[in-house]
Amino acid sequence: MTITDAAAERVKVLLEKRGKPSVGIRIGVRSKGCSGMSYTLEYADEKTQFDEILEDKGVTVLIDPKATMFILGTEMDFVEDKMQSGFVFKNPNEKGRCGCGESFHV
Repeated sequence: MTITDAAAERVKVLLEKRGKPSVGIRIGVRSKGCSGMSYTLEYADEKTQFDEILEDKGVTVLIDPKATMFILGTEMDFVEDKMQSGFVFKNPNEKGRCGCGESFHV
């Protein structure tokens, strides 16, 4: 997994605004939406034994072990425009996405 400069900067801002120490952020996947799976992001207070750890551009991203096989090779970006802002995942393993973009399947 890779993280763009924009995503790293946004993660830094979120961690600073949180108001309590964090190890980083944790990325996972869960069953949701019409295509089957969606990405999850949460603050990580501690590293677990089986987390995959990505340290890049001054941020630490922990990958939930249950999500690893679904997000291999994924690029995490942060996009902000007039209509929306948020993290975007470019996953080469995706076979399809629902029309609203909330979920995917591999």
